[in-house]
Amino acid sequence: MTQPIADVQREALAAIAAASTTANLTELDTLYLGRKAGRLTGLMRNLGTLPPDEKPAFGAALNAAKSVIEAAIASRNAELAAAERDAREQRERIDLTLPGRTPEPGRLHPLTQTFEQVRSVMLALGFSFTESNHCEEYLFNFDWLNYPPEHPALDEQMSFVLDDDHLMRTHTTPTQGRVLATGQNPPLRYAQIGRCFRRDAVDDTHSHTFHHVDGFAVDKDLSLADLKGVMAEIMRGIFGPEAIVRFRPDYFPFVEPGVEIAVKWGDRWLEVGGAGMIHPNILRRAGIDPTEYSGWAFGFGLDRMPMVLHGVDRLPLFLENDLRFLRQF
Repeated sequence: MTQPIADVQREALAAIAAASTTANLTELDTLYLGRKAGRLTGLMRNLGTLPPDEKPAFGAALNAAKSVIEAAIASRNAELAAAERDAREQRERIDLTLPGRTPEPGRLHPLTQTFEQVRSVMLALGFSFTESNHCEEYLFNFDWLNYPPEHPALDEQMSFVLDDDHLMRTHTTPTQGRVLATGQNPPLRYAQIGRCFRRDAVDDTHSHTFHHVDGFAVDKDLSLADLKGVMAEIMRGIFGPEAIVRFRPDYFPFVEPGVEIAVKWGDRWLEVGGAGMIHPNILRRAGIDPTEYSGWAFGFGLDRMPMVLHGVDRLPLFLENDLRFLRQF
């Protein structure tokens, strides 16, 4: 009755000796010793059908065969694991005699280059930069900026609304209200560069995530002429000394009068943003007498500037972090 056990043991030892990888050994372990379908396990199920006087010898033969097969698998596995380790180390071996390679230096993202360029020019013009959170209050995103309740910019379809009082900021202009709400006395000259969010469909020139710069100043005897001079310096810092700034009448709730800003670069005019004299309602709300002080403010998008300067035809490329694109800058 122990002959089938001997046959399985002989077959298993031959297969183990012929195994060429540790993965093969794992398969053989399952084939011969597996709890559900192993060859020895199958023979063990016959134990209950044997006469009582034959069961001890049969059980002993099964246990002995199992021990022999387990030992053979362990021994062969040690040999194969060592060989596989040596082969892997040989493949991964570093030739220390090869000449070294200089690592590729890091570089600034093209948008960051634009931000730093704008920041450098504005710092030279006397602006102090301030920061705020991406999550903004309706109070500063709209109310402090003289938006009427029926203004289309308040439409929830244009904003990522978080709750009744908060949204993802749709521009960086809230910095104006946040600074004025602190009660600081003029003269004031502040700016902010940051990420903004709107529910825009993504296409070649639009994205739900984009970047703005906003600046404002409050002092005695400020005028649109002062604003135009500041904008001219900023645009020349970005587009070069030949850039020309154009103002055309436009409407924005937080300025009166309001103007559209465009810059002539090369042989074309590029609309960059909006500006104007700070609305008297905003100054009064901050406790500043609009008969004594005046102010101007501007805001424009930054993402399309590197598009124009570098000939990029798709805005989302700046946010997709494709190294093939970024390595060009």
